[in-house]
Amino acid sequence: MVRLGVIGYGERIHGVIQSHLRAVEPDLAVVGIVDPDADGVRRRLAPQDQAAAAFYPDLKTLVHQAKPDALAIGTRCHQHAPYAAQAAAYDLPLFLEKPVAIDMPQALALERAFAASKCQVVVSFPLRVSPLCVLARRYVEAGRVGVPVHVAAVNYVPYGTIYWEAPYRDWTITRGLFLQKATHDLDYLMFLMGEPIVRVAAIRTVGKVFGGSRPPGLRCSACADQHTCLESPGNRRRHGTSGSWADHPCVFSVDCGSAAANTLNEDCSSVLLEFASGAHGVYTQVFYARRDAATRGATVSGYHGTVGFDWYTNELRFVRHHEPFTAVERAGEGASHFGGDAELAHDFLDLIHGRGASRTPIAIGLQSVYACLAAQESAEQGRFVQVRQVGRS
Repeated sequence: MVRLGVIGYGERIHGVIQSHLRAVEPDLAVVGIVDPDADGVRRRLAPQDQAAAAFYPDLKTLVHQAKPDALAIGTRCHQHAPYAAQAAAYDLPLFLEKPVAIDMPQALALERAFAASKCQVVVSFPLRVSPLCVLARRYVEAGRVGVPVHVAAVNYVPYGTIYWEAPYRDWTITRGLFLQKATHDLDYLMFLMGEPIVRVAAIRTVGKVFGGSRPPGLRCSACADQHTCLESPGNRRRHGTSGSWADHPCVFSVDCGSAAANTLNEDCSSVLLEFASGAHGVYTQVFYARRDAATRGATVSGYHGTVGFDWYTNELRFVRHHEPFTAVERAGEGASHFGGDAELAHDFLDLIHGRGASRTPIAIGLQSVYACLAAQESAEQGRFVQVRQVGRS
């Protein structure tokens, strides 16, 4: 039986434990929790954890008293790095939610903490280990496209309103959608290309769709425009669009942040990417898309061929440039994070039992953060920015 200690027992980490870790190891037990919202956590806990899980004031006390076999960090984003830096002091496998840090001081402190640590980490990057992405990487590794010269990736997010109607709109916690969303995508692009991103140029569009001047604290139920507003629960239900169908905070409120103060999530953003070999690519993310506009995936090309995939269609397509053949492969339907969450669960449990190594170690999480921070800096300053590389000054 695996004894798990959890720091920040929110909905995401609860889902990882219940739907994925226990699918592999049903008798896993949550034995210790660090979370200030004890009542909320108790309502969320699975029945088998209600009696066994004890609450502790800090990570050190949890480790020494609960004696877990492994740790998982599922706090709000601004606390990932501080708790992970503490966890680095213990020789315990760690499941760490992304982004692993939200600013450069946090990232540098985290890199220092793990420089001499024996703590092995599984960063929550399910896209790079999802079956479609792994298959595409096999095509690239096998030389099917030739030397990869270019990659183009898109992410049209059909549920993007969560970044304006939920706690994700709090800039002090999330620091924008490069770190919240692109951290997944830039990571899997580095995996696909087999090399790091070394330079970026980025642009972001802010305040054209969401955010605005509506009063603070405004909710749909108190708004005179709820019958005509496309973001009201009634109209979302009527049109079958995503977002909360219950009463929710206004996505056009000043509470969403300020474009002038650079505390508002972007409606869309794009990054021009340069890889270590000189290959380049582009990534674009859009957060106001709905319904069948959803798409997420990448296309890698070289002289001999092009391979591309879309997680929403669960399809990979390979075109031979110099022969009259095109191949299509399809993946299974309905898996969480396109099958990547199940893969991470296997990786984490294999790490705990000494059966394997992590495919998403802390260095991978840090490299993504450095790329995202460079993109953020580029968008703010309007210039190319070099990406810091893990392990280099």
